[in-house]
Amino acid sequence: MKILITGGAGFIGSHVVRLMVTKYPQYSIVNLDKLTYAGNLANLSDIEHASNYKFVKGDIVDADFINTLFETEKFDAVIHLAAESHVDRSISNPTEFVLTNVLGTVNLLNAARKIWNITEGDDKINNRFYHVSTDEVYGTLGETGMFTETTSYDPHSPYSASKASSDHFVRAYHDTYKLNAVISNCSNNYGSHHFPEKLIPLSINNIKNNLPIPIYGKGENIRDWLWVEDHARAIDVVFHNAKAGSTYNIGGHNEWKNIDLIHLLCKVMDKKLGRAEGESAKLITYVTDRAGHDMRYAIDSSKLQRELGWKPSLQFEEGLEKTVDWYLANEEWLNNVTSGAYKEYYNTQYK
Repeated sequence: MKILITGGAGFIGSHVVRLMVTKYPQYSIVNLDKLTYAGNLANLSDIEHASNYKFVKGDIVDADFINTLFETEKFDAVIHLAAESHVDRSISNPTEFVLTNVLGTVNLLNAARKIWNITEGDDKINNRFYHVSTDEVYGTLGETGMFTETTSYDPHSPYSASKASSDHFVRAYHDTYKLNAVISNCSNNYGSHHFPEKLIPLSINNIKNNLPIPIYGKGENIRDWLWVEDHARAIDVVFHNAKAGSTYNIGGHNEWKNIDLIHLLCKVMDKKLGRAEGESAKLITYVTDRAGHDMRYAIDSSKLQRELGWKPSLQFEEGLEKTVDWYLANEEWLNNVTSGAYKEYYNTQYK
């Protein structure tokens, strides 16, 4: 079986690629990535020479390129993770998110339709299109309740609107063309190899360098945090076992207010860096809240646990400490990412 994984040089994608390459040596894994600022092949240096792994540089927005790639490689399945994902960037440049997240997804769907022998009711993993999405498509929650697979969509940012649109297209291709498509919607991920623009890696980097830790508003926004390696395991389970047309929510059952999370992170960093307790917390700086900032996300992943047997393996405190340890032990990676050195190098190697 030959599987295309899009966005495989990014944060979540690299963990999925690593898992699939190492766990399934009988599979041929092709990693397609544009190598933007958030994706670099250093994330996969440990498996880059594996016999069942291949990297291709390309842009899913380029329909001609995608069609040629599918015709040449004859993929049996797709795990689609490539996306623009930073909410702040979507607010400043929404069109880029429409192009990558919506048009790019449609290009992949069209290319898959052209080469696959689609049979209605086929649940086999060959000719399967797995679309990885986000809980942000559901909008925001009040003080109680959780997102389920039947929660109505209510996106509030250009990013979440673009992901909601791509979800709708995937479902439409299943309903209209009988494409063997599945979708998962995940909560906030954390862990190693995360570009330092999101809350946890940004804060780790800033604490390490004694820079301000920016907190939107009063820091009362609540998120459900999922360890990225648990997410990769869930993707593996869904890909191999879900029925065509199904949707699964993937969450960590770890709800934290942003400010409480940062205080915990500061405490861990003080310990790891040998600082006096409370020293890093002095870096906390409150900034103007983000436009359209959702107050609370929480994922109900009981369907995934009940039907496919997956559950998160780590409590947040343990996962956060593992994450901090990785960043402190990989200072060169962090410096090269923040300086753009990786992007420059790999874009030279893969023109």
